[in-house]
Amino acid sequence: QIESTMASNFGELVLLLGDHHLPSRTTSIPEQFQRMLVPHKMQHVICTGNIESPQEYERLRELVGGGSNVHCVAGEYDFVQQQQHQQLDDKKVIQLGQFRIGIIGGHQVVPWGDLSALAMIRRKMNVDVLVCGWRRKEGVVEHDGGYYIFPGSITGAYSSHSPSTNPSFILLAVQGSNMVCYVYELKDGEVDVSKIEFAK
Repeated sequence: QIESTMASNFGELVLLLGDHHLPSRTTSIPEQFQRMLVPHKMQHVICTGNIESPQEYERLRELVGGGSNVHCVAGEYDFVQQQQHQQLDDKKVIQLGQFRIGIIGGHQVVPWGDLSALAMIRRKMNVDVLVCGWRRKEGVVEHDGGYYIFPGSITGAYSSHSPSTNPSFILLAVQGSNMVCYVYELKDGEVDVSKIEFAK
C-alpha cells in the first residue's frame, strides 16, 4: 500500500509519527513498519515528540535526506533537545500545498485529547490542520471547521492514558488543496490501512 501510494506521485509525501519512547518504554519500531520506512521516499517528516533517543532523531533525518524537512516538536518526556544541542519548540507551523499545518505534542491540552480544547489551539495557531501527539481510534477527525490528525505511537509504547495501544503512523499525500491520509495500524501482527481524503 505504501509503495503504490509513493508510485502514484501524488504531490508531497509526508510521514507523521511520534511517541517513540525509545528506549524507556519499548525496544524498537515494529519490523513491519521498519520495512516500510525507506529513505528518500518521503519529502517531509512530522514528529509529535517523545522520541527520547538521539539515534531515532538521526534516523528521521536520514529518511528525508537531511534535517530541514524534519518538523519535530518536543514531547513532555523528550531529551532530544539536550542531546542534539538544539531547542525543540512545543509547537510549530508549516505550509504544505495550500494547507497550514500546526504540530503540537498534545501534553499541553487540557483535558488531554479534548476536541474543544484542540479547536481553540488550532484557531490560535491559525492553521487548517492540527497534528497532535495523541491516539484516537479515528486517526483523523473533522471538527469545528478544521482537521485534527492523531498519528499515535509508532512503537505502540504505553502511556498514562493508554496502557495498551497498537503501533501506528500516518502517511499524508498533499497536492495543492487536496490531502489524502493513510492511517497505518499494526493489529495482531498485520498492518491495517485506512484512507481519508479531504480538500480545503
